[in-house]
Parts: sequence; C-alpha cells; structure tokens
Amino acid sequence: MSDLYGSDAYSPVEIARRIESVGETKARMAALPLALLGVLAGAELFTGNNLIVMAWADGRVSAAQVLRNWVIVCLANFVGAAGLALLVFASGHASLNGGAIGQKVVQIAVAKQELPFVTALLRGVLCNVLVCMAVWMAMAGRSVTDKAVAVMLPVMAFVAAGFEHSIANMYLMLLAMLLQQSGLTGYPAVTWGGMLGNWLPVILGNLLGGAVLVAGVYHVIYKRQPSA
Repeated sequence: MSDLYGSDAYSPVEIARRIESVGETKARMAALPLALLGVLAGAELFTGNNLIVMAWADGRVSAAQVLRNWVIVCLANFVGAAGLALLVFASGHASLNGGAIGQKVVQIAVAKQELPFVTALLRGVLCNVLVCMAVWMAMAGRSVTDKAVAVMLPVMAFVAAGFEHSIANMYLMLLAMLLQQSGLTGYPAVTWGGMLGNWLPVILGNLLGGAVLVAGVYHVIYKRQPSA
C-alpha cells in the first residue's frame, strides 16, 4: 500500500479503520479514567472524539456509548478548562505587559459572547472540520514527528481564522470572568448567560463539523473499500 501512495503513511482506508478501532476503545473506556483524561484534555478531547461516529456507523459501538463518551469528556474538559483558568489567573500571567494580556483576553471573550447564534454555530462547524482533519492526518503518520507535523497546519488554520472551539472558549471566557471580577473594567461584563449563549451553538457546530462533515463523510467514502 505504501508503494501505491508513494510514502510510508497509512492509506485513507487504513486511517478509517484505525480511527474506528480507537473510537471503539474510547467509547468502551471506564468512566473514571475517561473523566481524568478529559480533565487533562490530552488523549480525551470532546472535539476530537466526535470521530467516534465512525465506529458507531460501522456498528462497533452503540449510540448510547458514543453519547456517554461525549457527555463525560465534555464535562471533564470543562472542569479542566476551569482549573487551568484558575491557575493562570492566580499566577498573575494576565497582568504581564502592563495588563495588556488580560485586556486582550477580556476583549476576545466579550466578542465571542456577542456572536449571533448562527455565526457561532457555523464557526464551530468550520473549526471542528479542521480539528478532526488534524486528527485524521495525524493517524496517517507512523512516528511522533509525522503526527506533530500533520496537526500543525489545520490547528494553526482554525486559530488564525478565528473559528470557534468549544473547549478553548470555556477556558478563555472563564478566565475573562475572573479578571473582570478582580477589578478589570472598561468592557461589557462576561456573564454565565453570555458564556452559555456561546458554548451551546459552538458545541453544536463542533458536533456537526466533526461528526457529520468529517466522520460521516469519510465513513461513506471508505467503509466499502477492500482490505489493504
């Protein structure tokens, strides 16, 4: 297969199988390690786990197992984001450069809070198409270097484009709220209602982008391919 594609990377059909296998493992993982990994947001990130849909579409896991993974991981990611926001706030990092860092955090959070529902949703779709493409490309690599190089461009693209990532928004907006409560003024208040008004459409958009436009489409393309 490597001769056919001119490299030692896994072929698209092989990537699809690998993602289904990993998705099955994730969907069947015990709740405690799943939650702890979700708090760390390393191996278990809600947006990347939208690809578990490929394992579901192939009948390897149930819809209930997919939903269980998403709920546990999303809540655990929130806990991790809140913990990191507290640590960064306590460290005084936002006061660096004459407080410019903290002001920029609040400015961005306020802008996210004021996004219309449809805009936030569509930016969430675009974000997770890129995030899940980064995961897909990383699964093509055979070494750590391959994987690191593969994820760089899609992740850089969604950040540079200003698309909406639900878990990143949790961290940023919670940090902005802490900064405002500590006395940073001059901007509209970041509120719980405003944060939820961003998180809900962005989570939905992330789901549509990752689970439908990447996992769903690639499953349809590659599920009937012959064995490698």
